[in-house]
Amino acid sequence: MMAGDQHKTRAFLADAMARLGGVQEIETHISHVFVGGGVAWKLKRAVRLPYADFSTAQKRLVCCQREVELNRRTAPTHYLGVRRITLGPDGLAFDGPGELVDAVVEMRAFDQASLLDRLALRGKLTPPLAERLATAIVRLHDSSPPDHRPGSERVAEVLSVNEASLSQTRVFPRHEVAHLNAAFRAAAAAWRADLDARADAGRVHLAHGDLHLRNIFLDGDEPVIFDCIEFNDALATVDLLYDLAFLLMDLVHRGLPGLANLVLNRYLDQTGDEGGMKLVPFFMALRAAVRAHVTATAIDEGADTPARRAEARAYFDLALRLLHTEPAVVVALGGLSGSGKSTVAQILAARIGGGAGARYLSSDRQRKALHGVAPETRLPPGAYGPESSEQVYRAIIERAQHLAASGVSVVADAVFARPAERRRIAAAAEAALTPFHGFWLDAPAALLRARVASRRGGPSDATLSVLETQLAYELGPITWAQLDAASRPEALAERIAAVVRTPSGNGPGHLPGSNPG
Repeated sequence: MMAGDQHKTRAFLADAMARLGGVQEIETHISHVFVGGGVAWKLKRAVRLPYADFSTAQKRLVCCQREVELNRRTAPTHYLGVRRITLGPDGLAFDGPGELVDAVVEMRAFDQASLLDRLALRGKLTPPLAERLATAIVRLHDSSPPDHRPGSERVAEVLSVNEASLSQTRVFPRHEVAHLNAAFRAAAAAWRADLDARADAGRVHLAHGDLHLRNIFLDGDEPVIFDCIEFNDALATVDLLYDLAFLLMDLVHRGLPGLANLVLNRYLDQTGDEGGMKLVPFFMALRAAVRAHVTATAIDEGADTPARRAEARAYFDLALRLLHTEPAVVVALGGLSGSGKSTVAQILAARIGGGAGARYLSSDRQRKALHGVAPETRLPPGAYGPESSEQVYRAIIERAQHLAASGVSVVADAVFARPAERRRIAAAAEAALTPFHGFWLDAPAALLRARVASRRGGPSDATLSVLETQLAYELGPITWAQLDAASRPEALAERIAAVVRTPSGNGPGHLPGSNPG
């Protein structure tokens, strides 16, 4: 049964769904999905494509079984099972004794309005949701064993597909396509050893393969990842950061870089995969190029609208922009508890660096990690002694130097009350041959007390007692640019980003409107 012969199966499914209380049919390039009565049936089109073969009922059945198996990693209660469609004396039936003619995946239906791409359009994606999503992706990536085939070979295959597809489309000028292809080949050659080393280190797994906002929905407060690539394991067996990069690229494409940076940083916090962060812009560029050629192909096949052309162009331009190397910088934000440095740092991290932004290193989170507890877990006073604090600062400074040396921008957030701590973070940037910018957030004691007293949740354990101790510190000469912490965090982050992005702004310097101390 090929695609043209599935009309009887579709009619059977539509009739059966109508009896359950109504039917909605959703078509994709490889499936028909029937929704109604609280369930959904996904029928694979009887097609044979270069990357998927659904040409026989048996192959479709096997692929349906594989789809349920893989997607139960992330959505176990939503993938109910596989229904065989058989032909008997009385016609088509579910799971009858007759000849197998087709198969469907049966799912628990969900509200299409809860898809994350639709929530994004309504401005409903939030930082807490982004943090939960990062955790869900970590669980998915931990659910399958590694594959050690060289990573550079996988990337070369993606580049070949992109080049072939872009060469056939009429949407982009030839010279622009040639320029993009050359930029990708140069980047792939530069990263070849790193890609292979990551495969050797077990950073390539059978992952999701199609991890974008439209393949995630919200069930209550929890994001549920579904619809992974099940029809071709080779397409879904990828570097884990390349898997994540699709979501990051999608968020940046939709004008949500802050959420992309938050997802990335929370993912790295949990996996410790900081060493691969330098590859994230390249992986995101690959994902953008794939979306560019997929969208352009749809245009060439007749789905030509001004909006779709604008989208194809946006993906193409994003790929080029992501391939442009952003020079690394190290930015340190210091200040007493309540100065708002953590809030400013998180905003700033999304505004500097390449790809999904800078790595955000928080002393609060580092301390919790060193003690093996979740960021929100309160630590006893003993965890804040001199020895423990020295471990925290040493870890942050060493990580900042390593990341900067690899070409990754860093935003380090800690009190930095002691002159030696401030000198050490600046020296780490110098050792990494990376520009350094230090900023001190200053505020009256009354404002600091009010902020600490009203703080709820988060990784900081600072209390009013802790703040009083800090207020008695001998800070020494502060050579970092000083900012009024009473200003809005967004405004402070943008002022800092403007200095960081200015080539002549290297070093602590003097920020206009600040007190140089």
